[in-house]
Amino acid sequence: MALTVAGRTDAGVHAIGQVASVELPGDPPEALAPRLNALLPDEIVIWGADPVPEGFDARREARSRLYRYRILAAPTSSPFENGRSLFWPQRLDRGALDACAAALAGTHDFTAFTPTETEHVRFEREVLRAEWLSEPLEPPHPGELLEFWIEADSFMRRMVRVLVGTMLEVGSGKRSLADFERLLGGAPRIEAGDTAPAHGLYLVAVRY
Repeated sequence: MALTVAGRTDAGVHAIGQVASVELPGDPPEALAPRLNALLPDEIVIWGADPVPEGFDARREARSRLYRYRILAAPTSSPFENGRSLFWPQRLDRGALDACAAALAGTHDFTAFTPTETEHVRFEREVLRAEWLSEPLEPPHPGELLEFWIEADSFMRRMVRVLVGTMLEVGSGKRSLADFERLLGGAPRIEAGDTAPAHGLYLVAVRY
């Protein structure tokens, strides 16, 4: 009885919309979720279960995946965001971040944004959506919460986290937009930025 999940996540990454497929005899799917939730730890909740055609594979049949990365852009940290967003007290140029996101639309070679030692043989990915969103923090906490949203046909290991780490370099003036755009042509991993910490990343949804 093999369980297949739609997307892998590194330790520390959150998954709001993970999807899994498994062949189970007996009870109808609607009875599965409450029974599993009674056994699972509090950190994991099954939202629901639905019947699918025989042979359905949650990973291979996914058309796209949607991720977001959360950044607490503020002079002071927040205990409510601890472990849920990357605390960033440094200056950030929002226009530069938006320009980076706009450059991601379409098909590019993301070799620079995945570990050098990898099982991947295809490094081109089609980005369907990429944008930065923000909202002010609740008073009296100064600052704002930034979220980078990206949807693509598929992702490589640590791709979103390296993208975020590199965009933060552009936003903080350590790297130019032109250099970021150059990386999308298949530059080696060593030329991109650091990998952003796992705790700011969320798998939001899988599209079929």
